[in-house]
Order: sequence, then C-alpha cells, then structure tokens
Amino acid sequence: MNICVVGCGYVGLVTGSCLAHLGHKVIAVDIDEDKIAALKSGRVPIYEPGLQELVAEEMDAGRLGFSTCLAQGVGESDVIFICVGTPPKETGEADMSQVEAVARGIGRCLNSGYKIIVNKSTVPVGSGDWVAMIISDGIAETGGCSHPGDGFDVVSNPEFLREGSAIPDTMHPDRIVVGSSSRRAIEVMKELYTPILEQSFPYGDPCPTTGRKPHWMETDLTSAEMIKYASNAFLATKISFINEVANICEKVGADVTQVAKGIGLDSRIGSKFLSAGLGWGGSCFRKDVMALAAIARDYCCTTHILDAALVVNDLQRVKVVQKLQDNLKMLKGKTVTLLGLAFKPGTDDCRDAPALTVARRLLELGCKVKAYDPKASHNAKREVPCLITTEDPYEAVSDADAVVLATEWPELVNLDYGKVASLMRGSLVVDARNALDRHLLQSHGLTVVGMGR
Repeated sequence: MNICVVGCGYVGLVTGSCLAHLGHKVIAVDIDEDKIAALKSGRVPIYEPGLQELVAEEMDAGRLGFSTCLAQGVGESDVIFICVGTPPKETGEADMSQVEAVARGIGRCLNSGYKIIVNKSTVPVGSGDWVAMIISDGIAETGGCSHPGDGFDVVSNPEFLREGSAIPDTMHPDRIVVGSSSRRAIEVMKELYTPILEQSFPYGDPCPTTGRKPHWMETDLTSAEMIKYASNAFLATKISFINEVANICEKVGADVTQVAKGIGLDSRIGSKFLSAGLGWGGSCFRKDVMALAAIARDYCCTTHILDAALVVNDLQRVKVVQKLQDNLKMLKGKTVTLLGLAFKPGTDDCRDAPALTVARRLLELGCKVKAYDPKASHNAKREVPCLITTEDPYEAVSDADAVVLATEWPELVNLDYGKVASLMRGSLVVDARNALDRHLLQSHGLTVVGMGR
C-alpha cells in the first residue's frame, strides 16, 4: 500500500520505517525542515536501538522517503497516519492543536479516491469524530464535499510501543487495536498489518523472536481511544503501587525486590512493571494519566486512584534527595554524581526524567551535580544547563561525595565499582533502581542505600 505518516518523532519514525519494512511504500512528512533534511541525509535525530539502521535500509530500498509537503504525502497515499504530539496543557488536558492542524491540512489536500486517516497519536476520547469533522471542514474550504464513509474514514489505531524497544514492540506486539465504524476501513487496516499478524515478513524480521502471533482487536472509535489511556494509566498506577509498597518495606524491614518477586509470580498480577525505584517518567505516562483525569472531570467522574498515582510518583523522586540528606547530613557544597539521565535505559529521551528532577533539587540545595549518560547527556544539558556532564562515567564519579544510579543502563550497572570507590571522595551509593549488586559494592567499601530494602 501507499502510506503517509505525518509527524517524524518517535512514533512517526518507528511506524513509518516498520511499515516500509513490511513492503509498503511510505512517505513521512514533517513541518520541521531541519529534521527532514537530516533524515534525507540518513541522520536519525533521536536514539532508538536499531532505528538508524532500519531507516537507512528502507531508504536504500526505495520504500521510505521524507518530505515537508503534506499535499504530496496525502496525494500519493491510500492510508494516512497522524503521529503528531499531544502535549499536556496546564490543566492536564491534551493539547490537540497539532492534530487539528494536520486534520485540517489533510482535508484541504484530499483528492479523488478513498482515503483512510488513522489516529496513531494518543488523543482524548471522542477525537475520532472530531478529526472527521475537521477533515470535512478542510475539504469544504477548498470547495469540495466529502463526509466520513464517502471519500474517507477515520480509524483509531493506538500505539503501544516502549522507547528503547520500539521496533520489537511494533513488529511483535501483544495486540493490534483498530477502532472504526467502517467495515471497509477495518478490512484495509487488517490487510496493511497482515505481515505482523501472520509474523511473516517479506524482507526479514529486523528483531527475530519466538513470540506468538499478536491479537487482532476490532472495536469502536471511542473504545479504542480509551484503551490507550487506560493501558498507560494502569501501568503508571502499577509502578506507583510497588513504590508505595517499597516505602512500607523500608519501615518494616522487608525487601521490596523479594516482595515484588513473590506477588509477580501470581498469574493474575504478573512481574512486569513491578520494579520499585525512582518512579516513572517519559513523555507518555504523566501526560496520559493527567489527560484521562481531565476527561473524567469533564464527565463529573472522580479519579482518586489516578490522582494518587501521580502524587506517589512525584514523592518518590523526593525520597532520593531525602536519602542523600539522611546520609550526608549537609548537602550544600557536596558533589553528587548521577549515573544515568534518560528516563529509562535504551533511549536519549529526558522528558519528565526522574534524574533531572533530582538534579534540579540538588542544585537548589547548593550541590555540585555531575552526571554521565551514554546517550542522553545532550538532551539533559538543554533541560538543566548547570548540570556538569562528562564523556566518561569514571570522570563523573571522580571526587564525588555520593553517587546515585538514576537510570539502570547495563553499562552503568556493570561498572568497575572497585575503581568507582577509589575515585570517589565519599562512599555513598544510592541505588535508585535496585539494580546493583550491593554485596559486591560493599566489598569495595561502598555504602549502598536502595529503595524499599
């Protein structure tokens, strides 16, 4: 099929390159001229494992191209994916201005022939019908006349990818959810995703696995939109739950890693997203929990659990600073090193990164804050200019009074902690991800403080 992907961020680039690898002809469109110029030259402006190679492969094969011209993308395509951002407003509501601009632009560009417009962006409940209305308005502005079911249909097809494993999550998903009232549109979407549904890839599997075939779920527009919000809100709540349990474990003398293992063995609960630590971050969880709560307020519904998930997560970041204060007493004038800055391993994304919250608070308290991250230092420096970043982790820990493992990159978990101990001025290591071998570190004379243990 001929496909247009509008928006070349994490979701758009991964979606476009993966669809191209399925054999579709994809044109990815973005209004950022510098980004498109970089992509055309083969430079992917974000870090995601395997993405640089996949984009290059699909460009070389002629299946993936880039443009700043929406009219070109719409005119050449049968299916158009909207993959632009929906950042939160101060009220917590999703800012739909980018989606609105794209939908109106699509309407103005629609020509003869049937088109499917796919909402891949995370959008509030009811957005599908709203997008269809905006597209119809755009068509009317050019003197045309088309309505859903006539020249186009709108589909909700939420993404469930995780940064750091976005390509495997796209090629080997647990489920593909498609929401639409149009049988025609649903059948086209099923054909588009057939290689993934059958786990049979015409140009090879970029991330081979022995996983089962994904579930195919057809539903209505509103339910599909709600599935995305509910999924992220549940995962965020699950992490906040285990962090609250971790805080109780600290008081009663239990080890939260053992508690999490024990409850995770229950098939009704499962072990994923039960790692206590510094809390969740990134571009999705906070935004989506706040947006779902805002939707609930619009319908006069209370959101006690969602509100609590946000509060617990924010307090968890403060606890790391408290642990430093408890052990170092006076923080002013001390040097603290953060190992890891990205919100999770495998990405350079620092949006709502817990490490940066900790860094800002330490700077406010008069600390000198040094840091190392294998991929995210440049993004972190833009967010926190006073942060001292280094190109080497051992340089970062040199003369530190305390070290905080803030992001559990494998290379940071597996540092030579004997060397770390010899370079530090102090001996305190706060394992904010419960990822370190505390007995090994203690054998080198380091004092290890974990989360909930």
